[in-house]
Amino acid sequence: MTSRIDDVMDAAIANQKIVGAELIVTRHGDVTYQRSAGWFDREADRPMIGNAIYRLASLTKPIVAATALAMVDKAMIGVDDRVSRYIPWFAPRLKDGREAEITIHHLLTHTAGLAYSYPQDPTISTGLGATDQGLEENFARVARHPLDYEPGTAWQYSVAIDVLGAVLAQVHGGTLDDAVKAHITGPLDMAETGFFVADEKRLAKPYADGLPPIPMSDPQTVQGDNGPLVFSPSRIFSKTAFQSGGAGMAGTPADMLRFFEALRNGGGGVVRQETVARAFSNQIGNVERVPGQRFGYLGAIVDDPVAANSPSAKGTVNWGGVYGHSWLVDPVNGLCILSMSNTAVEGCTGRYPKDIIAAVYADLI
Repeated sequence: MTSRIDDVMDAAIANQKIVGAELIVTRHGDVTYQRSAGWFDREADRPMIGNAIYRLASLTKPIVAATALAMVDKAMIGVDDRVSRYIPWFAPRLKDGREAEITIHHLLTHTAGLAYSYPQDPTISTGLGATDQGLEENFARVARHPLDYEPGTAWQYSVAIDVLGAVLAQVHGGTLDDAVKAHITGPLDMAETGFFVADEKRLAKPYADGLPPIPMSDPQTVQGDNGPLVFSPSRIFSKTAFQSGGAGMAGTPADMLRFFEALRNGGGGVVRQETVARAFSNQIGNVERVPGQRFGYLGAIVDDPVAANSPSAKGTVNWGGVYGHSWLVDPVNGLCILSMSNTAVEGCTGRYPKDIIAAVYADLI
C-alpha cells in the first residue's frame, strides 16, 4: 500500500509536472520518509539518483542569512548596523532624494525597499542570470535607483540577501563562499554545498515548466508568479559572475537537511540558540504580507495556520528555491520537510510542494 506522499510524487511525475525529485522528511531528528523518483536526465533515460547536487536558487538565502547571524553572535556585525558602514558604495536614496537608513535587519527581512527586478537597467543581475560583474559593480548599479519604499515600512522580496552577501564578504575578508564556509558549511560538514559543484556527474539536469517540462537552455526564461525569470544554468561554473547570496549556491539534500536540522535543534553550535529563536520569530511586526504569514530572518513564519491555509503549526518556518525546491521546519512538531526537484518553477511555487506538505502532515503527524 502506497502512502499519500508516494501518490503525490508519482502523480506529479506521471502528469509531467515534475521530471525528477527527492524528498526527505525527519521527525525529531529521525528520517521518517526518504525517496528519489522520476528522472535525473529524462532524455538519457537516467532515473533520479539519491543525494544529487542541485542549483539551490533561494535555498542559498537561509545559508547566507545564518552566516550573518553567526557573525552577529561573534560581534563581527550587528543587526542594527547600517549597511553603508561596511559597503559605502551601497547607499541608495528614497524617491524624494532623502538618504535611506538601510540596516542588516532590513536586508535579512526583505524590508529594505529593494526590488527583484530593475528593468530600467538591463545590465543588473539578480543572481539567476549570466553576468560578468562583481558584487560591487552590480549592486552599485542597484544603489543608483531610488528605493521602492522607506526601509522598515513594507515587505518586498528582493536582492536584499545579495547585498547582505556583499557585506559578509567585506567583513569576513575574501569571498562570500569563504565567509559561508568559515561560519556555517565548514562547521556543519556541508562539504558538497557552496558556490561550486562538488561532483559534476551528480549535478541534476535542470528543466523548465511545460507539458512536458523542457530541458533548460542557457539562458532560459520561465514564467514565475510575479513575472518572467531568466535562468542561466551555466552560471554556477562562472569564474567572473559575483557569488549571489540570494541564488548562487549548489548543494545536496543531505547537506541541506543537516543545515535545517541544526537550526531546528537550536543552532547546531554555529548559531546561538537565542539567535535562532529570534530568527524563527516574526521580525516584521504588522507590515503587510500574505494572510497568516509573517517573516523572520530565515524565511516566512506561519503566524496563523488557518489564515495561511497550512497544516503546519504556528511558528513553522518555510521558503523555497525557484530551480524547484521547497523546505519547511516545524519546531512544534519536530518536523523538517526538504523537497528538491529539477523542475522550475513547479517544484517551488506550483501545486507540487503544497501537495507534498499536505500529504506529509496527513501521513506522519
